[in-house]
Amino acid sequence: MPPSTHLPDADTEIEPEVAAELDTGAEETQVAWAEAAREVLLKTARSYGSLITQQKLATQIQDRTDLRTDRQIRHWLGGVLRKVAEDCAARDEPLLIALVVDARGSVGDLYAETLLELRGEDIDHVDDHAARERLACHEYFGANLPSGGGLATLAPQVAAARTRTRKKAAEERVIPICPNCYTAVPATGVCDNCG
Repeated sequence: MPPSTHLPDADTEIEPEVAAELDTGAEETQVAWAEAAREVLLKTARSYGSLITQQKLATQIQDRTDLRTDRQIRHWLGGVLRKVAEDCAARDEPLLIALVVDARGSVGDLYAETLLELRGEDIDHVDDHAARERLACHEYFGANLPSGGGLATLAPQVAAARTRTRKKAAEERVIPICPNCYTAVPATGVCDNCG
């Protein structure tokens, strides 16, 4: 198994390929945490549109197992999520880890690395892929979907950030003005009034 990946606390970027050691019997603890994480993620998957933050998942894992660590989640949750993803792949299920987001609403680099490792998929837009995978989780694990089957949706924070980016780009776009009649020139580049 590859080294565990550190996951961020609040909105820090995931640091790939950093090994983590736990104070409590590392492998046994991670297996117990992975089993608990699967239970939590199955419950999340059965509720259409639901996501869970890394912080909330980490808390629920420790509460369910009574195995606690005072180490930051970035030092241990990545290894747990990898185990959950490997289990999903072995069962030929959608990846439950698509339901886990950071404080910014992103699945981050760990998701992309896991897809490459388990499925050979090299993706550019992790959050778009994760949105489709979340819908697959909701369908597969029996969520009550809306009529029409539901939609692959981004986490609210990611969707809002993209809207802000598009709005800013539209505001900064320069519309060419005809030097003769001072009206906007269409995309053809020829003024409709002056020809």
